[in-house]
Amino acid sequence: MNKSIINKTGFVALLAFLFMGCKDLDLTPENVYTDLTYWKTTDQASGMLNTAYSQLFSSDYFFYNEAMSDNAYSGRGDQAGSTSLASGAYDASLPRLKNEWNDCYRAIKTCNVFLDNVDRVPNMDESLRTRMKAEARFIRAFQYFRLMTWFGDVPLIKKDLTIVEAQTISRSPREEVLFFVVTELNEIVNNLPVNTEYGPKDKGRITKGAAIALKARVMLYEGNWQEVVNACSLLMDNTSNGTYGLFNSYEGLFLPQNENNNEVILDMQYVPLLRTWSNFFDLAPLSVGGRVNVMAPTQELVDSYLTLNGKRIGEAGAGYDENDPYVNRDPRLTYTVVYHGYQWKEASGDPKTIYIKPGSDPNHNKPEMDPNERNPPDEYAPGSSKTPTGYYIRKYYDPTHAANFTSGLNLILIRYADVLLMYAEAKNELAKLDEATWNRTIRPIRVRAGFTDAAALNYNSALTQEQLREVIRNERRTELALEGLRIFDIRRWRIAETVLNGWAHGAKFGPANEDNGYIRVNLRSFDRTKHYLWPVPREERNLNPNLSQNPNW
Repeated sequence: MNKSIINKTGFVALLAFLFMGCKDLDLTPENVYTDLTYWKTTDQASGMLNTAYSQLFSSDYFFYNEAMSDNAYSGRGDQAGSTSLASGAYDASLPRLKNEWNDCYRAIKTCNVFLDNVDRVPNMDESLRTRMKAEARFIRAFQYFRLMTWFGDVPLIKKDLTIVEAQTISRSPREEVLFFVVTELNEIVNNLPVNTEYGPKDKGRITKGAAIALKARVMLYEGNWQEVVNACSLLMDNTSNGTYGLFNSYEGLFLPQNENNNEVILDMQYVPLLRTWSNFFDLAPLSVGGRVNVMAPTQELVDSYLTLNGKRIGEAGAGYDENDPYVNRDPRLTYTVVYHGYQWKEASGDPKTIYIKPGSDPNHNKPEMDPNERNPPDEYAPGSSKTPTGYYIRKYYDPTHAANFTSGLNLILIRYADVLLMYAEAKNELAKLDEATWNRTIRPIRVRAGFTDAAALNYNSALTQEQLREVIRNERRTELALEGLRIFDIRRWRIAETVLNGWAHGAKFGPANEDNGYIRVNLRSFDRTKHYLWPVPREERNLNPNLSQNPNW
């Protein structure tokens, strides 16, 4: 796992940069990285760019953003603000808002400092300088895309700011930020290598394909369907923009031995012992070493998985049995969610059965058992440290993990399956989804998932555009489940006001007289008049009165 973009030089630069204390629109001392004595070597410039890479995104947001949606629930604490955001019980003082704002602007500052100063480096290979500038501009555009998606209007900063400027700048209109993001991506695309041009030591760097795919995602969120088609086509029809395809195993896609495969377009690179994440310590079943459960899948997510003949569980002829609900289902369910009776596979050894249904563990209250072992670790129990929904997470489990589930497994931000799904959605919204489009997008995704029934794989010409819309949306949900994208989909589709109002549920381990026995997990509320945009963080507005506030906050 050779990931030299997070090398010693970059790590030292990161520590120094963070030690200076970036915060509040980057009120950082200007006497180190803008000093003429710093920008003397290519290695120094690389160190600054590597810092920007390390600030691209965080594992906490990657995982816990899912609990902001109807796919998962964070039941212990308020992980990355997800519980408050999902329930609608927050205001402008919520720490997650300030943290997201500052994280983005910290990365933007790093990119601006790099771009303001990289031309000072003498004797630098000009093609490398051009490429590195494009990488920094991509990371900066990625951060602005995050900011405008959450907050709408945000300050658009294209150069390193003085302290006075940072304390007086105003929010730029969202349309201006959007124009900047798209323009940046258009301008840098031809200055970036394709994925096959990077050698082993540079795997994980930003590519031409990543710039195209990010533009497709930006256009998707804008509902600019023709531009989505145009961007996705560049990756689907033209290998001069990169060589991408579906990896041959859905399960294997998320395993460490298959990192940097041709489905990965953009990811967060990790290095065992140097840059790691350990979120699974609080996601895995307790019987396999989990500490406590802080986030668990919902019944709503589980119910979204089709039966093997391509039908929803409530459809006639689906073959769904509520008393044996996990058989005859989309194989991706097993690779994503841990349910009662799950066969948990380790890197070696026999599978371990996960007992979640109350009273089901063979060791439950056996008198010959040690008293400390009579309370089975995974059986659902309200108010315990176990799963609050009756489910645990499997996707992104690293069988090669170190102590406390510490992992160097890369976390994928954009992959080729998403490109196919974006293309299918856009073609349908343009009323142009035909059998040929289906066979290039949904069909191969389902084949890779493990479907074999013709009814699940073949295009159904009898479906209306609205019915196809629901098929594609559900396919996005199950294919990309627990990858942090659902919250953005339900917001751009404007269905958050529906799916985030009312009870989120867990497995059928609750009182029979309440919601047919499905656990009531969390009562949620989404106000369509305000919650589609986050409020500007209160602390930022206290520091800078020129920052206006979003409607109804």
